[in-house]
Amino acid sequence: MYERRRAPRLAEKNEITITTLSRGEKSPEEKIIYNHSMDISVLGTRIKSNSFLPIDTLLKIDLTLKNPNQMMITAVGKVKWIKSLFADESYEAGIEFVHTPSNVTQQLANYISFKLNSKDLNSDEEIKS
Repeated sequence: MYERRRAPRLAEKNEITITTLSRGEKSPEEKIIYNHSMDISVLGTRIKSNSFLPIDTLLKIDLTLKNPNQMMITAVGKVKWIKSLFADESYEAGIEFVHTPSNVTQQLANYISFKLNSKDLNSDEEIKS
């Protein structure tokens, strides 16, 4: 099967806090949602949420990465797709990062590379055992 992804994706749950944005500024209808990401790349993330997020909604995402320092990354993303998982009470959405500062992109790239390489090393060790 042909893989359309343009960047490596790390399958890992991370805690996230989402704030809805309007034109890059907080709107009067600002909504804060606490959920988690299902996977992440330097280009975006797949999230699980209990709130419906319309396509093209801009979001500020505070993502707490699973590392010893619990590093937090903040990025702006746009909802590209959303689907209902259970009776319109649980949703999964694809978020594309937009206007991401290069230092944030680099932090994500380093984190993802480290985690993917760690998994490869652990897999090799398990195979040798």
